[in-house]
Amino acid sequence: MSAIRVFLVDDQQLVRAGFRMLIESQDDMVVVGEAGDGVAATEQLAVTSADIALMDVRMPRMDGVEATRVLAARADRPRVVVLTTFDLDEYVYNALHAGASAFLLKDAQPEVLLSAIRDVHAGDAVVAPSATRRMLERFLGSAAPPDPDDDPRLAALTEREREVLGLIAHGRSNGEIATDLFLAEATVKTHVGRVLAKTGSRDRVQLVVLGYDTGLVSPGP
Repeated sequence: MSAIRVFLVDDQQLVRAGFRMLIESQDDMVVVGEAGDGVAATEQLAVTSADIALMDVRMPRMDGVEATRVLAARADRPRVVVLTTFDLDEYVYNALHAGASAFLLKDAQPEVLLSAIRDVHAGDAVVAPSATRRMLERFLGSAAPPDPDDDPRLAALTEREREVLGLIAHGRSNGEIATDLFLAEATVKTHVGRVLAKTGSRDRVQLVVLGYDTGLVSPGP
């Protein structure tokens, strides 16, 4: 199995150096490049193949939200894990909308960061890191939920596919969804694939965002 190629984007050189040391200490990861702002990152990632981009949110010239949006418009792009100093940050919510696959706090434990990189690279088999869903719940908790029946992004989904989307947004794995709906796990995988295709979502975290954004899932326990 080839190593996970990670690209580092942060305006603080010491932060990048710390991430590089941690990542390159792993047998299954390699750092393929780094940049100090969003402009440099988007330029370098146009000619550098990477699987994961660790993306700081607040940077000069181009912030992490806009850089994520630029990368999301490309056919061959890395999955973006947004890094932030703040647990509740509108920038992070916007970055998830722009196409990021997850977010992490910069002071997360090393094993949490490494686990998130592996999970996101694997296609986010279970919504990870769990902080992503918690952040969405906190950020949207005070807003009146929209009516999912009014949202055109859900119009093409069958009733079963809506059920599956709702359970994904609650952080359920394919196996758990299969148990909840009395389905075979292979059938659940088929439903998930159809939901991803019909909604134009890149991965499960994007489905989590969609579930909350459309009101299909309400913030809270």
